[in-house]
Amino acid sequence: MAAVALAQALPPGFSAVPATTLPGGVEVPAFAVARWLAACGPDGQVVLSETLPPWVRIGYHAARLACALAGFALLTERQALAIAHDIAGQAVNWTGGAVGDGRLFQGLHLGRRHGPQAACLASPDPLERRWFVLSNGERIIDVAGNAFSWVFDDVQGNAEGIVARTFLAGSPTLATAPGAPMQQGMGWWPRAGRSWWGRALARGGSWSSQERAGIFTVVDERPQAERAYIGFRCTLPLGWGM
Repeated sequence: MAAVALAQALPPGFSAVPATTLPGGVEVPAFAVARWLAACGPDGQVVLSETLPPWVRIGYHAARLACALAGFALLTERQALAIAHDIAGQAVNWTGGAVGDGRLFQGLHLGRRHGPQAACLASPDPLERRWFVLSNGERIIDVAGNAFSWVFDDVQGNAEGIVARTFLAGSPTLATAPGAPMQQGMGWWPRAGRSWWGRALARGGSWSSQERAGIFTVVDERPQAERAYIGFRCTLPLGWGM
């Protein structure tokens, strides 16, 4: 009942994410995440809307600031991994209807569109289903596909969330997915030993990422880059406003 009360206390557009223990033993506390990628309102501020396209062409640091000005925080790497791990454990998120059967849904990724789309648009291709269900029944849109999401790297990153260390074999970034890169719709991630020092992480894939889209996909980009395919997602601590 407490979890229900906390979920009901969240502002519109947010879903509760259960506390998660990643395969390597890293514990991620429960938090709230925006159901949709952030959109840009007429005043240039963050809006959470299923009828507006994602706010793209915004750099990593600007995305962090936009979240903060709205009273939110940018999704972190550990939080993104917690979401992906939870999603991968739910039968409804697999094309075969059972965990590990078929493929994980990958959202808009086949290049049928010419840019990121509002969350209300559904693809005619069932393989491009955009919504994912968490273990608590909450839905989140575009965890894979449509547009990448900047994330604050709290695994390999420095105080600003920028990558500052080489990817180790046991890093949650590399060791959380239940399979290999580019298999069963999981997406793409780097090998151990790769160094993205000074870069920012972006997750999920875009409308044209093809097989590289997935809930475990992670790529690197210059923090200042303003790409048409990278947006961001906001979070809140559970218990917000209490």
